[in-house]
Amino acid sequence: MGTRTRGFANNISSPGGVFDATDLNGVVPATNIANSSLTNVTEVSPSLGYSISSVSSDPPAPGTGQMWYNTTSNVLKFKAVSTSSAWASGGNMATARDSLAGCGTQTAALGFGGRVPPLTAATEEYDGTSWAGGGNLGTAIHRHAGCGTQTAALGFGGYTTTQSVATEEYNGTSWTSGGSMARPSQTYDLAGAGTQTSALGFAGYHPLTAATEEYDGTSWTSGGTMATARRNLGGAGTQTSGLGFGGITATAVTAATEEYDGTSWTNGGSLNTGRRVAGGAGTQTSALAFGGNTGSVTGATEAYNGTSWTTDTSMSTARDRFFISTTGPSSSTAAFGGNTTGSSPYSVATEEFTGAGADVTRTVTGS
Repeated sequence: MGTRTRGFANNISSPGGVFDATDLNGVVPATNIANSSLTNVTEVSPSLGYSISSVSSDPPAPGTGQMWYNTTSNVLKFKAVSTSSAWASGGNMATARDSLAGCGTQTAALGFGGRVPPLTAATEEYDGTSWAGGGNLGTAIHRHAGCGTQTAALGFGGYTTTQSVATEEYNGTSWTSGGSMARPSQTYDLAGAGTQTSALGFAGYHPLTAATEEYDGTSWTSGGTMATARRNLGGAGTQTSGLGFGGITATAVTAATEEYDGTSWTNGGSLNTGRRVAGGAGTQTSALAFGGNTGSVTGATEAYNGTSWTTDTSMSTARDRFFISTTGPSSSTAAFGGNTTGSSPYSVATEEFTGAGADVTRTVTGS
């Protein structure tokens, strides 16, 4: 077990009696101290690791290397560092749908609206394991954008029986109306990024546009125009550090990437594979693009470092017109809904992405 220096409390019992360890110096071999003889120990070296505890639910923030036994699922688990990126299955949504919007993190995601068919106003909340019903949108809608968190979400634009300029805000329980977008004829198939009180909405249709709008929690104002008008693009980042990539221009599917600094857009590195209706997550300098349609549905995943895109681990199931958790880091995101054939039937499946170097919870298996 090694040795322990300093850090002992008073009154450490030994076979020969009791001695005072307050001013103990030097090194005491661990083999010289029996566990049963230690009383009032106030500090244990981190090198000794964690004890294995029995708990009914997983710890909310376990440390790397910590191990525990979950008495509910009857499995032994531990916290580790992922050595490679991977997609894994998560809990299924209650309602299959595509063209929905969403936001949040891998363990606190929100999916809302979409096409079942018909169009739906249903909201679902994900806790990293399973989905539960939330408050319905005021209006059933699809092909809209979303951003924010599970308890402070924003949905805007989209299509009902016509294109919509409406904005709705979610507080974790119910949706209320927000300020209407400023561009009434160009409001669906757009991208979103940011938070409920500092949002970015950009590009979209109809007609095709390169317009950008910024939301302050009350109203929308015009921002810088993108270099290339497009729709069905992916988005990531924040209002002052946004990222837009892929989509459809007036002539074709594109691989072009643009970066926003809160005032203007500049060209970034192009995707390796152009695609539309793909997912996006992360920040401007650490983003993820995955899934979408290149002419057929794809599961291809690419990672962006602020300069260029590189190929990463593909999704387990190719799909498009799904949505993703956008608030969390690119190394830990979730994709849900959509369709796997380019048309109905739609999907209830959730996939969770874990990037190399991210903390992950593992289950001990074997016999």
